[in-house]
Amino acid sequence: MSEKAEVIQRRTGINWATTIAMIVFHAGAIAALFTFSWTAVIVSVVLWWVSGSLGVGMGFHRLLTHRGYKTPKWVEYFLTLCGTLSLEGGAIDWVVTHRIHHGHTDAPGDPHTPRDGTWWAHMGWILTGTAQQHGDAVMWRYAPDMMRDRFHVLLNRFYWVPQIVLGVMLLAFGGWTLLLWGVFLRVTLNLHSTWLVNSATHLWGSRRFETTDDSTNLWWVALLTWGEGWHNNHHAHPTAARHGLAWYEVDVNWWGIRTLQLLGLAKEIKLIKQAPAEARPEAEPLQRAA
Repeated sequence: MSEKAEVIQRRTGINWATTIAMIVFHAGAIAALFTFSWTAVIVSVVLWWVSGSLGVGMGFHRLLTHRGYKTPKWVEYFLTLCGTLSLEGGAIDWVVTHRIHHGHTDAPGDPHTPRDGTWWAHMGWILTGTAQQHGDAVMWRYAPDMMRDRFHVLLNRFYWVPQIVLGVMLLAFGGWTLLLWGVFLRVTLNLHSTWLVNSATHLWGSRRFETTDDSTNLWWVALLTWGEGWHNNHHAHPTAARHGLAWYEVDVNWWGIRTLQLLGLAKEIKLIKQAPAEARPEAEPLQRAA
């Protein structure tokens, strides 16, 4: 099978397991709105940061997919575990999908380009496409670094287990209100936030760099995703660990990486050189001390 045939996402009918899970989580999110406690709100926001920032932004995306910085293995594994709480699939599946996206951005083979439709880019590819489920050949092609790691392979297979453990703990200590807010509402909001990077930041917003794709910077998506909405900056320099380049481009995920560096837990951080807006400098390792 050719590489092109491997990566093109075909509409293969409804993925019933994924679709049913999405219906249940959206129903749970709506149910959460009929309950309230400040404890539930605080727990939900903290878990959103843990799963969305530590897990998806710092872990799945900037560390595992693009290797924008390096950490000790135990930190890498911890961030990966946090990422499973987003319920966006296993880390290897996530990385493979995103590396395919960068290899075919807004072109044939892109798993979720808005050129195939806004709904498709946002959620349709999850419900009726491959939903990040790839064959071994594709996984070895795009993520051999992770396929050689037993921890990542195991957690990729059982990525849903940490979510269940968390749910049981929240139910035991805080009842249904804490469960609905801390799992169902939080996961649903985070999923749509991540999907907005796939859809909205390839449709609307501003462009600092002239890239060959449709990527844009969109401030409100950046706020929802802890910094992932500075998408044009990212596509211009994919391996750079910092996405928010200007002072007003809030990038919480970058602040987290810098904190790890201050603690001696992150090194070889890749950045782009500061330059005029239209320039396209190359990424370079950040070797200087904090």
